[in-house]
Amino acid sequence: MISDRMASVLRTLQLDDRSQGVDDATLAGAQALGVDGLAVSLVTAAGLTELMWCSDLTTRRFEDLQLTLGEGPGPEAVRTGAMVWVPDLARVRHARWPALSMEAPDLDARAVFCFPMGIGAIRVGVLTAVRRTPGPLTSQQTDDALTLAAALTARCLGSGEPPLGTQAPVDSPHALQHAVVHQATGMLSVQLAMPLPQALLRLRAHAYSSGRSITDISKDVVDRRLRLDHNGTGNGTPPTAVDKD
Repeated sequence: MISDRMASVLRTLQLDDRSQGVDDATLAGAQALGVDGLAVSLVTAAGLTELMWCSDLTTRRFEDLQLTLGEGPGPEAVRTGAMVWVPDLARVRHARWPALSMEAPDLDARAVFCFPMGIGAIRVGVLTAVRRTPGPLTSQQTDDALTLAAALTARCLGSGEPPLGTQAPVDSPHALQHAVVHQATGMLSVQLAMPLPQALLRLRAHAYSSGRSITDISKDVVDRRLRLDHNGTGNGTPPTAVDKD
């Protein structure tokens, strides 16, 4: 049985068919679940995830780190289709997520709970709950989160949410928050004549080694403030511009 606060969140989703309805639901949902932040990421055709809605900066940074490293509870939940609970990131076995475990002591996020969004074999995305203090969810919070994940799955499958892979203006409420990463990956693939998966690995490696987020690195690549070489290092200078008559 869901709580009264979560029932109110679900009514927000049902009554508001705009993207703003999900924005409101993530904010209210975090409060209802007793966590500091919620994020909703959807699965792309390539099997990656796109961050669509995020309620706070701490959760956004954690999602960005998972994308940079290519590992973590979110990617595992999408891959396995099972819930992934991490009541204390600082106590995760190093072998499970080697890169993330090295970053964990410095993260504001201490507990992460990922709930797959899908129906049967259909993988839609993942609902991620982040808390700044360690500790598990209660049974009531778990029931509420599972219900919210199911509602979001139905919303994304049955409503007019934008299909992934379509282009939206960056200031649109439907704009994918990690779209710039894919744009930079495509540019790097052409510049270095390498497949897209390898180009994404170059971006991830440079972001990790520089201590910056992959989103910020991608923006620099797209804006031609940074060009990476075949070693994944950047010369810090834009590509040579060609004047046209």
